[in-house]
Amino acid sequence: MEQHIKVTGMTCLNCQKSVTEKLEALEGVGAVSVLFEEARAQFDTATPLPLERIATQLGSKYSVSALDPAKKNALAVPKTISKWQQLTPLWLIFGYLIAATWFLQQLRQAPEVAIYDFMGLFFIVFSFFKFLDYKGFPDSFAQYDPLAKKSRGYALVYPFLESALGVMFLLQIEVFYALGATLIILSITTLGVLQSLMQKNQIQCACLGTALKLPMTEATLIENLLMITMAIVGLSGYWL
Repeated sequence: MEQHIKVTGMTCLNCQKSVTEKLEALEGVGAVSVLFEEARAQFDTATPLPLERIATQLGSKYSVSALDPAKKNALAVPKTISKWQQLTPLWLIFGYLIAATWFLQQLRQAPEVAIYDFMGLFFIVFSFFKFLDYKGFPDSFAQYDPLAKKSRGYALVYPFLESALGVMFLLQIEVFYALGATLIILSITTLGVLQSLMQKNQIQCACLGTALKLPMTEATLIENLLMITMAIVGLSGYWL
């Protein structure tokens, strides 16, 4: 028979893999299917396992409960799509950012600040998506950002920091310091992204918060390097 359960606490593919392996290790369990996006799992078993036993096996990170009977349909095998297709929301957002920057330039007629308009819009939009699931963002961000791993307070402040930088760039307030802060915080994050990619960790990218479940890919690295390059170009204007 099939047993269906709800498993909360899974935030990424690594969690899904861990839960699958732990369920498979239970005596009498076979054909395990887990989907972290839906927070549920199913497996074959001769007799239903007590939820307490399953919870003990999974550990304190995950919570186990009975699944609503109406949702006990078999887990569908997700369609395999390329990682670049999964990043469609990111490409759309960048398209809108470029269009909005062009529109602002038609109003400002100041091409020398176009780079700051783009950076300001970037930070405002990306912070907005982080606020959509503010409670879930710190845990997702701490999976790869070196500073967020050590300080949850930093992860909690990060969306506000992005919003502040966005306002500073758009209103041309203390741009030099905004550029310096951008260079520092994104360099730290980029280091974590690079380490995750090298270790081939299958985790969720927190660049757009957790509302949009985007995988960590080379696109995240390119996105950060683009902003770092813009910050360096902007700072060079003060130094040269």
